[in-house]
Amino acid sequence: MPRVALFALSTLALALALPVAAHDTVYVGTLAGSKEAPANASPGTGSVVITFNDHDSTMRVQFDYAGLIGTSTAAHIHCCTVAAETGTAGVATTTPTFTGMVLGLTSGSYDHTFDMTLASSYNPAFLNNASTYNGNTALAFAGLMDGIANGKAYLNVHSNAFPGGEIRTFLQLAPVPEPGTYALMLSGLGVLAMAARRRQG
Repeated sequence: MPRVALFALSTLALALALPVAAHDTVYVGTLAGSKEAPANASPGTGSVVITFNDHDSTMRVQFDYAGLIGTSTAAHIHCCTVAAETGTAGVATTTPTFTGMVLGLTSGSYDHTFDMTLASSYNPAFLNNASTYNGNTALAFAGLMDGIANGKAYLNVHSNAFPGGEIRTFLQLAPVPEPGTYALMLSGLGVLAMAARRRQG
């Protein structure tokens, strides 16, 4: 199994299978060119897991992508569109791209936890909007969480082939599985890991 696919499956399964801390809220999404605005025929795919902790004021961003036509030039969370699941919006998170993201790739992965009390975790244009947040990081964090909760925020990966965004996904609240499914999901991860080791051997 390709490493990117294994990462996607394991990250998503862990996010859904393990009981999260009381203050954590998890959102997920599947990246595709068909979800861009305008839609495109990119074969690129990927998965996204965003974990908010409203007690620590953190946002963990995890995603992987593969199969881009171009090479990656940036990735962000955009917020907030006028209507849920459609349209475009300005960048809300760090510019020119997520902190520490390796660019110039057709496939890759990313995992970083942002301290949302810091102004550096936001696009200045989002944070300093005088009509909404006026530089207040607590208000900006609440606004971003509200936008995601209402389906008005999306993550996309930009490339040199599609400067406006090659693949994207609107973020949705992760479903919470029944407690009885935890063991089954974790055992499935073990099978995937063993299969990957056998193929590498």
